[in-house]
Amino acid sequence: MFVHMVFFWLKNDSAENAKAEMLRDCDELLRKIPAVRHLWFGRPAMTPRDVVDNTYDVGLCVAYDDAAGHDAYQIHPLHQEFGKRHKAKWARIQVYDFL
Repeated sequence: MFVHMVFFWLKNDSAENAKAEMLRDCDELLRKIPAVRHLWFGRPAMTPRDVVDNTYDVGLCVAYDDAAGHDAYQIHPLHQEFGKRHKAKWARIQVYDFL
């Protein structure tokens, strides 16, 4: 299993519904990519512990069978559409991939 975790921080001037739009598109676009085996997304849980980073706006976790699945996901038109729709809203992105 290849796990791809992405954390998005939105620009301060993003529209109020920017998070909701991203969450909707995680479900409606990214979930449909054939290489995706599991997909989870949401907002910070606001866990009150010093070791937890609650500063991001949207979190995404995607699991694939292998690295080839991840690579196919990256170039898939639905992933490209997700970036096209939302990239202008992002102040920062942090990615963690692991096997």
